[in-house]
Order: sequence, then C-alpha cells, then structure tokens
Amino acid sequence: MIEKTILLKDVNPIDFYGVNNRNFDLLTSFFPKVKVVARGAEVHVTGPAEEIRLFEEKLDKVMKICRIKGALSEYDMEQVCLERVISAEAGKVEMNDHKDYIIVYSNDGRAIKARTKNQKRLVKEYYNNDLLFALGPAGTGKTYTAIALAVRALKNREVKRLVLTRPAVEAGERLGFLPGDLKEKLDPYLQPLYDALGDMIPAKRLHSLMEDGTIQIAPLAYMRGRTLDRSFVILDEAQNTSLGQLKMFLTRMGCDAKFIVTGDPTQIDLPDKRSSGLVRGIEIVKNIRGISIIEFDRDDIVRHPLVTKIVDAFEEHESREEGELREKRDKIE
Repeated sequence: MIEKTILLKDVNPIDFYGVNNRNFDLLTSFFPKVKVVARGAEVHVTGPAEEIRLFEEKLDKVMKICRIKGALSEYDMEQVCLERVISAEAGKVEMNDHKDYIIVYSNDGRAIKARTKNQKRLVKEYYNNDLLFALGPAGTGKTYTAIALAVRALKNREVKRLVLTRPAVEAGERLGFLPGDLKEKLDPYLQPLYDALGDMIPAKRLHSLMEDGTIQIAPLAYMRGRTLDRSFVILDEAQNTSLGQLKMFLTRMGCDAKFIVTGDPTQIDLPDKRSSGLVRGIEIVKNIRGISIIEFDRDDIVRHPLVTKIVDAFEEHESREEGELREKRDKIE
C-alpha cells in the first residue's frame, strides 16, 4: 500500500468535482481498491501501487477533457472510466472477432462479450431490426445480452432511457401479501433485472439514473397507455404474458425505439399454460419486416455445465410424458 497526493492542474475544482461531488464519486466508484480523499485542488489516494497508477492515468485524461471543454459531465467521466481495464481475455481477441464485443464493461473491468453463436446473432440483428424476440432455455444469456445492448445504447446516447419490464408472475410459489410500498412489493419479481444492471453500472450511478427516470424497471401492467419514444425497452419472461398483454406491450413502441422480448416457452408459470401468448404472438408477427426472431438452444447455455445436463434431462422427461399421453389417447380412441 502506498500514499500519493495528486494536484488538479489548470481546472476549476468545482467544475471538476461536479454538483454534490457527483462526477468525482463516479470516478472513485471505478476504483474500489483505492481510498480517495479530495481537499480543494489536492486529491489524496491510498492503495496498491498499480491501482493508484491507473487512477492517476484516468484522472489526467479527465482533467484534459475539463480543460478543453471548460466543464465536465458525468457522461465524460463514465466514458473515460469504462476503458479502465481490458481483461486478459479481451486482449487476446482477434480483430475479426471485435465486432462481437458488446462495448460495455462490468464494474470489475470485464469486457462483456457476445460469447455464443446466438448471442452474436442477437447483437447482429439488433443493428438491422427494431424489434427482436430472443427465445430459449435458462442460462443462454438472453436477458443479460439484451441488457448489455441496452446499457451500451444509453451510454452512447442512442436512446434517452431504458425501460425494463416483466410480468409479475410467481414461479410456482405463493408469496402472499408482501410488506412495504409498491416498489418493495414488486422488487422480488424484478430482481434479475437489477442484478444484470448492477453488473454493468456502478451502484451510485445506477441509483442516480433510476431516481431521474433514465432507467425504469416496472411490471408489465404499468406499460399500458404509454408511448415510448427514443427508448430501449426489454420485456423479460414474456412466456408469462397473455396474447393481449403481448399486443399491448408491442404497441407501446414509439419513434426511434428498440424493443427486445425474451422468454422461454418451456417455462410457463401461468396457472393455465395454454394462456401464454408468446408463441402465438410470434406466429402473428413473424413475417413483418423489421422484426427478427432468435432461437437460443442448449449450445448457448453459459452457466454451470450442469445446467445443460439439467435442461436435457427435463426435455427428455417432458418428451417421454407427451409420448405416454399420446399412447393413452390412441388407446381411448
């Protein structure tokens, strides 16, 4: 551990730190291993030598931007910090594979990449279509890849807000009357979306973006009546929507919007599985230009190796049950 004092050269500390130190807090959030104390034009840092070197490098870049522009925004700070670390894996990527990278970094500096054939296809189709359906089993990275694309679009100012939604349907459990206000009651249903966002956006920055409405997470029912212009909108767990709900969601699309619908038709949590509108809805719209359907499969599973085997076992079991039911019907007839 070492200590160092860095001077803010030729910049106004007030402009540099931002309102209520928001710019500076964002910078320090990318360096959790370094203790940073700012006093006027002096920045005192304590931590591992390599971390301090990286911190000073980013601080110099940010000061140059501040001197050129005469001011500094959170966006400027974030763009510099997101380049903080390129993992060893990213450094080994061949140039012809670079297009498969989603240009967003996790909070620990990992480059988040489209790793499988259908994740790469989802990224490619995103550039050519405004509405995407991503279907497939658990663990294939459908939602995570979609949220990474959404975060990148927001950082690049391609959209003005992100809207993430999913139906508030319990996965085979009865949660009863949950305590708290509306947000606290709904959070258990929306936690997977928070988890993905929390991997890609520092906690303080995420809290700020949610407070000002730039990122909105809400149950599907709250989409009714809205028109979403210049928005990146993701509907997760769409297999738990009715046909009417799916139509309602798709017709929220405004100008310059991107919509991604993710779901797994084999994991319907509705009391009556036949009421799911996802597969029927896709059949209705699949021939419309500007819509793309990506079907993920077991080869795209990127979780623990056991997940692939579990998916295979359940598919085999379901196929066997369907065969037995057919035999019974044939005998009755």
